[in-house]
Amino acid sequence: MHRTAARKGLLRPLPPMDLPFLVLVLTLVAFGLVMLCSASSAVALYRRQDAFAYVRPQLLYAAMGLAAMWMASRVDYHIYHKLAWPLLALSLVLLTAVLFMPEYNGCKRWLVLPGLGTLQPSEIAKFAVVLVFAHIIALNHDRMGSFAVGVVPFALVLGVVAVLMLLEPHLSGTVLILSIGAVLMFVGGTGLRWFMLAGAGGAAAIGTAIVLMPELVPYAADRLNSWLDPFADPLGDGHQTIQSLYAIGSGGAAGLGLGNSRQKHLFVPEPQNDFIFSILCEELGFLGACAVILLFSALLWRGITLAAHAPDRFGALLVVGFVVQVALQAVLNIAVVTNTIPNTGISLPFFSSGGTSLMMLLGEMGIVLSVSRGES
Repeated sequence: MHRTAARKGLLRPLPPMDLPFLVLVLTLVAFGLVMLCSASSAVALYRRQDAFAYVRPQLLYAAMGLAAMWMASRVDYHIYHKLAWPLLALSLVLLTAVLFMPEYNGCKRWLVLPGLGTLQPSEIAKFAVVLVFAHIIALNHDRMGSFAVGVVPFALVLGVVAVLMLLEPHLSGTVLILSIGAVLMFVGGTGLRWFMLAGAGGAAAIGTAIVLMPELVPYAADRLNSWLDPFADPLGDGHQTIQSLYAIGSGGAAGLGLGNSRQKHLFVPEPQNDFIFSILCEELGFLGACAVILLFSALLWRGITLAAHAPDRFGALLVVGFVVQVALQAVLNIAVVTNTIPNTGISLPFFSSGGTSLMMLLGEMGIVLSVSRGES
């Protein structure tokens, strides 16, 4: 009896998961933990009198995330058909609840859980949007060319999520979720003509947001001005960008060596989070930065390869959604750190401090590995 239960549960024999994808994920996690330990040591010592104050909980989250990844890799991914809408509903409730939380750095992005830390609802929203979009497309792929099926349900979901995230405000998260949704719609078969309509609708939505939420205008204007000329306000809005560029420039080709960053000593704000890539560039140089970019590129390439060989459309869409999310988030973070785009406050996947993000990411990677087993 016990043997029968085991064969039907998490311990049942399964086809092997994709080893290259697993190795890439584990490499990124290990690399991220090493860099977080180095980048966060000074600010952790200053703020909490403990050099390991940021990396210690991250190690715990990584362990729990890896356990979640292993379990997710063994669960039949088709169960997410049933969980898609409930998880979206939960994410909307949490995105609403976070608006009543205290501000941190001018934003309301975290729910405070007494005794447990904080929870970032936007991470759950990303996950839920991928599930819901994959669910809708898989069930209606033959009708994706029509407006009623190929546009309306997706526009409604993205519209509600975007409005709630703009109220935080969380511009980078909004851009990321809208981009993930657009990619899934395109891959799923939404007609190209509807994307042109969506562009016009997006412009109208931005105009509406400006009218209904005028506080977003100075917020966005300040970010734009500090991007165009960060040295115009070197001690204010431009400070973070300037210190980041100093860190990147001083790294040179090979870097100053792991642990030898000077900018992490309270010059670069939040070196353990959004700007960890600048510390990586300073310590490991151009070569280290290229290594990170290659790892993310390889993860995307392997994920798309797995999607192309997925057993069904639902599995393929899940893989595309999750690997595109990681790749887009990495691109946006690196672009912000190098001042290629305005500072939008977005973390670097697997590297930045943040338990919710890391655990959700690893859970998503577990679903990709589940799809890679080839069970339909």
